[in-house]
Amino acid sequence: MGKSEIITEVPADVRELLDAEAKRINNVSFIEQDPVQFPRRFDRLQDIETVAFLSAIIAWGNRKMICRDAERMLNLMENEPYRYVMDEGYEDLNPDMNLHRTFFGRHFQYFLRGLRRIFKEYGSLDAFSSAINAGEDPFPSWKLVGEMQKIMSEENGGATCSQCLPVNLDQTALKRVNMALRWLVRDDGIVDMGVWKSIPKSKLFIPLDVHVGNISRNLGLLTRKANDRKSTEQLTELLRTLKPEDPTVYDFALFGIGVEARNN
Repeated sequence: MGKSEIITEVPADVRELLDAEAKRINNVSFIEQDPVQFPRRFDRLQDIETVAFLSAIIAWGNRKMICRDAERMLNLMENEPYRYVMDEGYEDLNPDMNLHRTFFGRHFQYFLRGLRRIFKEYGSLDAFSSAINAGEDPFPSWKLVGEMQKIMSEENGGATCSQCLPVNLDQTALKRVNMALRWLVRDDGIVDMGVWKSIPKSKLFIPLDVHVGNISRNLGLLTRKANDRKSTEQLTELLRTLKPEDPTVYDFALFGIGVEARNN
């Protein structure tokens, strides 16, 4: 097999494993140890959107640290994220405050300035996504990020901020944004919230990180070595052959198998 050959069919035994693991991991008990717990605390759409994106933005590294630092961000916003954004409370922060690893107060401010403008002009991120026709694009998350970047840059003096949103859209797997969209779009009522209407879940992409990439290769689902946009597209396209209406349910399976592999 060529090292970059595209896989077009999932073997029956691998499909059985994926289905079993997806069912096992996509369970309410998953919530309490995952960053999805934070947006799930809220009912208002704009609160959910704010917290979903902020929690996803810092979702790299140790899960306990991610959850600890997401909690800290919520406390900074006095657990009223939408009000905090619209009142520009973030402008009072020390830009050098460390919030998560290499994510600082200035990055937090950058993102929320842009988010405030989107809320003011469109009402919600979902409405913004609808206005730019993200759901009609074959690659909705990349379309969404590209349009968000334009507004974020305008609200921050023309600057970009890769800590908030990746800037290399031709290459990036958009793992963190694809994870946030899974939370917001998937609507099976278990872990994910299904509060967005602008993007169909059939058009979501797998949040591809190192662990998901390694497990996918071990299972023979992916041959490319890079965890990049092209690998994300290839892996998701393959999983769509199993569940065309809901391919990212298999994110739970790939994550779950990955957890077991890392703990052995």
